[in-house]
Amino acid sequence: MAKLRTRKHAVVLNRSVGGDVGINTFLILMGAFMFLPMLYTLMQSLKPLDELWAFPPRFYVTSPTLKNFGDLFRLMGTSWVPFSRYIFNTILIAVGGTFGNLMLGSMAAYALAKIKFPGRGWMFQMVVLSLMFNATVAGIANFIIMSALGWVDTYLAIIIPAWGSTLGLYLMKQFMESSVSDAVLESARLDGASEFYTFWKIAMPMVKPAWLTLIVYSFQGLWNSGASIYVYSEELKTFNYAIGQILAGGIVRAGAGAASTVVMMAVPIAVFVISQSNIIETMASSGMKD
Repeated sequence: MAKLRTRKHAVVLNRSVGGDVGINTFLILMGAFMFLPMLYTLMQSLKPLDELWAFPPRFYVTSPTLKNFGDLFRLMGTSWVPFSRYIFNTILIAVGGTFGNLMLGSMAAYALAKIKFPGRGWMFQMVVLSLMFNATVAGIANFIIMSALGWVDTYLAIIIPAWGSTLGLYLMKQFMESSVSDAVLESARLDGASEFYTFWKIAMPMVKPAWLTLIVYSFQGLWNSGASIYVYSEELKTFNYAIGQILAGGIVRAGAGAASTVVMMAVPIAVFVISQSNIIETMASSGMKD
């Protein structure tokens, strides 16, 4: 009988040490390769203009400088809308849209996955079908609805549509079906728990990796949102829109543009790093059933 390998008194997969080294080496190389675009973006933000436009372009920087970041904040400070206003708009839209998407998507997913009612299968098929269409297809219809509701040129025109994202609903529904036991929910109902209490106190903690993943995806999409066809006022636009205005200034603002890319990239990366273990768990568990 082959002897089982152990590591820290726990049995591990019965493969050779060479196999472990090969797999780990491959994963390290792939991780480094995927990190290269972010590293290159950071290097670009530290380059002076002469290096930024050097040909052929170089991956590294020989004379690093923070002048690009200084130029970015100087340009934002000279606009008639304060820099802080763009940041406030972006945070408000990202947080408000993400919170609504999480709450509505989770409650709808709980109903579709764990409450039996007529037509739930048909409703879920409509959700799946909606994933096939790009938002641009419904652009005219959405504009007519926004205009009728009086939401044009308001925050609601961007935040409320984010609440109805069906991708989050699909993700939460599939995860609740595989991770939340019907027996546990039935026990809570027999003990007198209300349906909302069962959802909030029992189902939601059991699918924590899924809703953390939803937060990351929703927040990233809203954080990177630019100009909207529903918003015209300058004081309601996002930081990403302001960056587009900076880049439109020509090659002399290329350094500030590179710095702005790092600023926009930093927040979603930080959110991902904080919750990466739960995202990996979600991807590993999706589609699995008892």
